Amino acid sequence: MDSGAASAKLNSGKCDSSPVTHLAILAGGKGTRLAAIAGDMPKVLVSVGGKPVLAHQLELACAAGVRDVTVFAGHLADKIEAFLGDGSRFGLCARILVEHEPLGSAGALLALLDSLPEHFLLVSGDVMLAVDLARMAQRHLERGADLTALAHPNDHPHDSDLIETDARDWVTAVHGYPHPPDAFFGNLVNASLYVVRREALRPLVPPIGSVPAKPDFAKDVMPALIARGGRVLAYRSSEYIKDMGTPQRLRKVEADWAAGRISLQAQAVPAPAVFLDRDGTLNVDKGVRSAADVELFAGVAGALASLRAAGYRLVVLTNQPMIAHGEVSAEDLARIHRRLEWELGKEGAFLDGIYVCPHHPERGHAGERAELKLECACRKPATGLAERACAELNLDMGRSWIERRGVVGFRAKRADYFFRHDTVSGSMRWSSLLQSTFVPNVRCSCSPISRILISRHCRGRIGRSLWASARPAFSTGIANAASSIVPRCWRV
Repeated sequence: MDSGAASAKLNSGKCDSSPVTHLAILAGGKGTRLAAIAGDMPKVLVSVGGKPVLAHQLELACAAGVRDVTVFAGHLADKIEAFLGDGSRFGLCARILVEHEPLGSAGALLALLDSLPEHFLLVSGDVMLAVDLARMAQRHLERGADLTALAHPNDHPHDSDLIETDARDWVTAVHGYPHPPDAFFGNLVNASLYVVRREALRPLVPPIGSVPAKPDFAKDVMPALIARGGRVLAYRSSEYIKDMGTPQRLRKVEADWAAGRISLQAQAVPAPAVFLDRDGTLNVDKGVRSAADVELFAGVAGALASLRAAGYRLVVLTNQPMIAHGEVSAEDLARIHRRLEWELGKEGAFLDGIYVCPHHPERGHAGERAELKLECACRKPATGLAERACAELNLDMGRSWIERRGVVGFRAKRADYFFRHDTVSGSMRWSSLLQSTFVPNVRCSCSPISRILISRHCRGRIGRSLWASARPAFSTGIANAASSIVPRCWRV
């Protein structure tokens, strides 16, 4: 191993305070999948927005208060060293540690563990991100974690490393890619950004003189740490982080950069969302009591992808009284949602969150759970689920929409509901649409997702813009019908 010089000091006046001030970057891979674009350039030096990905990572690190950087390099390490130097032009102290033979994504890290401080940030070199690193590091220390991994859903879980957690976000299982063909997992992806306690990895360092095993950090180190009782925390975040290790993913990242989505400032702005029901909207409503009952409607994934492309987060709000009735257990529900996320992911769609009300006020069901038989603030039409989603996902209610099925194609049996934002008090409340405002006898053949009628929170009106953005995935007939019906139907 060769070590580069490091002499510059960080101008702390430029950076926010951070409890973890060292960043390690894994940049030893050959980048085979990106070779057609990268040529004789290592992945970390591939350009996004006219600047190498490595430069974006270093600038973000400096903004978070990082002072020192270690790059674990291998393939084309001389080019990385020529670009990085001692790190001074980025306001950092940098060094490059070169592996002369491939050691796996974790091999060099474990071999040189003593060169790293007690706690350090760790990121893959093929990741483009806009994440508040200081906040993630603070969460790691507050929870007393041995390792903290940023986790989020994505549109390709089938070829991603996935994790499972308990109710407090401690990781209980890691599912490395490739996945068994008959398996289904929740869409919670290990995004290749970590905060690590050095001594937690000490027992995993191979004995001196042993044959290198070329361990992978996600597939080998994390499961081994969990098996030893290590405290591995999932840091759930909707902040921007995507790998750009294939030509297709690189093109997506470049498009996101051009659209201004890759910045901490953009992430701080509350996002608009579309709130969706689950049963009868995403999947066939046939009394879903097990994962085997999950059946997506045709076209659902494409419709969701169109809404996301239009700039909307996608959140499910669902009443599930079968839990209170004792007909579905918490584990049953978790498996149902894992199956739902998996099926959507296979078609390139994902949800930002699924929020469930398990309560029901009526008693008298055999096997019911008495503690869940109550009036609550989360059962729709109450607004508790939406308020929780807005707080956790940083959503803007004033620019969001809610879907209610059963309006187009038949007269609803009861008044439907929509969110309305009270601009005076700033509070949310449900308002009822009068039965007489529904337009009857409009019939077309389409799936319930194509029947989306979404009411605008501000003043309760639907505009035509969202229909236009999602129309390519929707039935043309229903889109045209909705465009003509909406102005007459949804008024307050």
